[in-house]
Amino acid sequence: MKNLISIGWNNWLKRHKKESVLLFDSIAAANEIALMLNGQWDGCNGVIVTSSDEVAVNTAAKLLQATWCYQGASKAVLDRVTTDAILRRYAIGERNFVNANLRCAVLASVKLSEVNLSYASLSWADLSQANLSKADLTAADLSQANLSGADLSKAYLMRANLSEADLQQASLQGANLSSANLTEVNLTGADLTGANLSLADLRGANFHLCNLSGANLTNAKLIESDLAFAQQ
Repeated sequence: MKNLISIGWNNWLKRHKKESVLLFDSIAAANEIALMLNGQWDGCNGVIVTSSDEVAVNTAAKLLQATWCYQGASKAVLDRVTTDAILRRYAIGERNFVNANLRCAVLASVKLSEVNLSYASLSWADLSQANLSKADLTAADLSQANLSGADLSKAYLMRANLSEADLQQASLQGANLSSANLTEVNLTGADLTGANLSLADLRGANFHLCNLSGANLTNAKLIESDLAFAQQ
């Protein structure tokens, strides 16, 4: 009986072993390393593995002259992408730019709807008037970025860092900003109708003439006086 319980427990553990997501600085390297590690390539620069043997990962990465990190690492490996490159690749149908380094990039008025820029670095980037509707910007760094007049309707911005960003006149209708950092952000005239701001940090944000109709502010961090000039 004990043997049967032990076998059943071991099988359960094998099935439920925690998976790790590894991010590489090259999509091609991720594809090859997924095969080498018997992992699952995510179609971009990520590899999902059930057991993370760092010696094996480092050996494979060295062979392909690639660098890597765990998803969500504080010091992430960033794939530097030029403005021209991202627009060219987007034009031919590519949408995955996970972990991309676009810090200070000039992407004003571009159309990047449904693009995947999760975990990307976009601090100080100029995205004014850009179409980022339905874009995946989960955990992206958009601190001090210029997003004035941008279309972020139905965008995924969970855990994104938008501190001190300029979102004047931006459309964030139906956007998911749960647990996002929006401290000192400028939301003057922005449309947040139906947006999810639960658990977001909104302290010091400028809500002047901002439309918060139907927005979810459950457990959001804010100073009540900041909402005095918002439309609710």
